[in-house]
Amino acid sequence: MDAAPATLVLLVRHGQTPTTGRELPGRAPGLHLSDRGWEQAGQVAERLCALPVDALYASPLERAQETAQPASRALGLPVAVEPGLLEGDFGAWTGRSLAELNALPEWEAVQRRPSTFRFPGGESFAEMQDRMGAAVDRLRAAHEGGTIVCFSHADPIRLHLARELGTPLDAFQRISVAAGSVSAISCAAGRDPVVLTVSSTSASLADLVPS
Repeated sequence: MDAAPATLVLLVRHGQTPTTGRELPGRAPGLHLSDRGWEQAGQVAERLCALPVDALYASPLERAQETAQPASRALGLPVAVEPGLLEGDFGAWTGRSLAELNALPEWEAVQRRPSTFRFPGGESFAEMQDRMGAAVDRLRAAHEGGTIVCFSHADPIRLHLARELGTPLDAFQRISVAAGSVSAISCAAGRDPVVLTVSSTSASLADLVPS
């Protein structure tokens, strides 16, 4: 019996916004890319042109949709909205500054024991990881043997990378994913995933081959 063909899954973190590195915007609407974010979106589109992309998917939030727009134009593909790629639900922490949150006693759990933490009135990290994983698995299966691009957010991408790497949830904070970066995973049914690159911002994508 022939092995299932591998699918190349590219995870793109949206470009910079006016709050990047300063606030926890979560799912609050109305946050758009900054000028630098639009530059990053254009760079992502140029890099994706080196690959035979089959489909584009994006979180419903404006910053992810905007990051996907240049790629949509360059590749001639529509962007499908995928709720599973959505940013985490940070509940009562939505919109608060990172400096303020860093001072809270709960921040230690976020950084050191995220498997035990639930955002007040929002998701747990485990739920976020499961949601993201289910979405990517479904999209991969729908494009078996092809190449798909998923525009999402920092924590969902880092949590999914941890899952595919076999990294414990409590260690996922050790993974860094830059704004406008591309991470790539080769996935095939019945085989362990292979993480090909993490947080790439400049290298050519032409050599990425599902394995």
